[in-house]
This record gives sequence, structure tokens and C-alpha cells, in this order.
Amino acid sequence: MPIGFIIMRWDPKVSTDIITKYPEEIIISDETLMQIYAAHEYTGDPGMISLMVGHLNIASYYTGGERPLYLILILNLDDDPDLYEGGLADISRIILQNFENRAYLEMIPFLFQRLSAYPHLNNEQALALTFQDEINRLLINRLRDEGVVSKSELKVWLKDKYRRGFFDIDAILIELIKKDIVKEASVKGMPSELLFFINDIFMIRRPPLKILSDPVGRGLPEPLVEAYNSEVRRFFQNYRPSEDDNLKLVDILTDPQLYEILKLMRIAIVTRNTLEKLRKKGVDDIDGGIKKLWDNKILHVFQRENGTEYYALLSDLHISLVYPRYMLSTILHQYDVKSKSEPVLIEYLNVLEDAYRPYKLKTKSKE
Repeated sequence: MPIGFIIMRWDPKVSTDIITKYPEEIIISDETLMQIYAAHEYTGDPGMISLMVGHLNIASYYTGGERPLYLILILNLDDDPDLYEGGLADISRIILQNFENRAYLEMIPFLFQRLSAYPHLNNEQALALTFQDEINRLLINRLRDEGVVSKSELKVWLKDKYRRGFFDIDAILIELIKKDIVKEASVKGMPSELLFFINDIFMIRRPPLKILSDPVGRGLPEPLVEAYNSEVRRFFQNYRPSEDDNLKLVDILTDPQLYEILKLMRIAIVTRNTLEKLRKKGVDDIDGGIKKLWDNKILHVFQRENGTEYYALLSDLHISLVYPRYMLSTILHQYDVKSKSEPVLIEYLNVLEDAYRPYKLKTKSKE
């Protein structure tokens, strides 16, 4: 579990300069900051380094680019710095995007909480974090169109497409490869490594079936059951999936406090007193969490005649990887118009066949 977070820059006049730190009482010596700076200078590239300095276990991410910053994460001695690399790359873009107006300063506690949770994210949270990132969405949408792109071409295209700050394309691709969204491979005769799209991200709202199957057993008084069923039915009659709506949903899945509320509501219909118990799990802003889930039509509130309020899930969220069957049509079209070479398309078919095996095994296990 991280101990603290520091943002530093290099100022030729004063040497290392701490811009902000969290929590405020964390202490790090100028000598240690110089060691971090020197370690990054030695590598010469943006990205993460890890080092042990005395009793400090440090993961430091250098953004490079026009606004070079050092994002320093202080860890416990038994923490693995490599587990935080993707999280540091993720929050570096958020900080740089909000640096000009200093809006990032108010985000630091939230970003630290998000970074601390990064190694422990479950599958749906990790995928939501991937989908939330604008650069990841640009890459995924490009690969949805083409299926396979050379790494060198993608780098040039992305630099032209995204001009809002520094990004570490290699770190981004490593995360997409780890999540089995992209596979990197080489094809004889091609001057650059190729990136193959092997799994798409599918996201949608769905009815809270577990709650609906037994609302009384899950905590809803019998007189309110009909109203609950009607509200859920009305919502889904008008629901139309969209990327804008999905982006609202990933904000919920990637917010640790909102996710704690969501986890509880997936298994029970609760009163305010039950929600208050979530403070022990780090949910400080119960009212703010309820409001955001209400505004995004995740929960609905029902009230008994005695004034007791019951908070019930109106719509649940689903996000998962899906096999991109539609890419077979794209491959056939590319073969017909000769927009991709035959060896590349053959390799893509082989890659897709390998990617399909886990789905095939799941299907067999269900039979």
C-alpha cells in the first residue's frame, strides 16, 4: 500500500522543486529527490524507474515532453513498484491535462486513492479504467476499423491525433497487451512490429436480475415491490446504449467510493443506516455518492409511509472482453481490396484463432 505521493519538477535555479505532495506531512530529503532525478537522467527516457533509497521504496514516473514532471510514489518496503507502472502512466495523463489551470491539485487525494487501488482492481474495474482513458479509446477505435496496424504507423498517427500532452505509447501498449486486447507480433517482410486486435471491450447496462428475482428477500418491503419492478421496466424500455453513457458508467466503476456503494447494492436493497456503515470501508461522501448514482440512473429511492427510504439498484453495469467476430468480415474486405498484404492477413487469422481458444474452452465447459 503506498505511503505518499509527490509531484516534482526540475528547476535549474533551485534544483529539485516539489510542486505538491500527499499527504502533506510526508517527508523526503533533497538528497533523495536528487537521486530520483539522476536515475531518470541516466535512463534518458520518459517512463517509470524504481529504486530503494535507505528505508524508502520508490516508484517514480517521468513524463518528459513539453511539461516534464516527476510523479513519485512512496511505497512500503514489501510493495512491488512494477505493479503501479500502469497506474502512474494513467494518472500522469490526467495531471497533464489539468495542469494549466491547476485543477489537478484538487484531484490529488482522489488520484492517490485510485493509484493505491490499482494493483488490486478486479477485472471489471481494470477494463473500465482502460476504456476511460482517451488514448486507449483512440487506439481501440482505430483497431476496430483495421484490425491490424504496424506499431510505427500507430505511433505517428497517435501523436498527430492526440496533442493534449505527453503520453508513453509503449507503456500504453504494454497495458493493452497485458489485458489481452492487443497482441504484438512480427511478420516476415514487414519493417515494423504489428499490433493485432484480439479482444474488444463490450459495455452495457443490464437489469439487476439477482435483486429482481427476490426483492423482498434482498431487503425491500412487500408494498414497494410492484413500484420497483415498474421503475426498472420503464428505464430499460427507454434505454439506448451509447459511448457517452458508457463513459459515465466507467467513472462509477473507477471511483473507489462509488464502487463500494455499487458492490453493496448489487446484493441488497438498503436503508440509509446500512449505507452509513460503508464509512468504515473508506466511503467518506455518502451523500455525494448517492447523488451521483441517482443522477446516472444506477439507483432509485423508494419511500414507505413511515418515511423510511430504501435504496435499490435501478440498472447494473456490465463490462467484459468479447471476441471480435466482426473482424473476419474486415479481413475478407482487406483481402479483396488488397489494403493489407496477404502474409499479414494470414498471420491475423492465426492470431484470432489463438485468441478464440479460451472462448471455445468456456463454451465446452458449459455443455
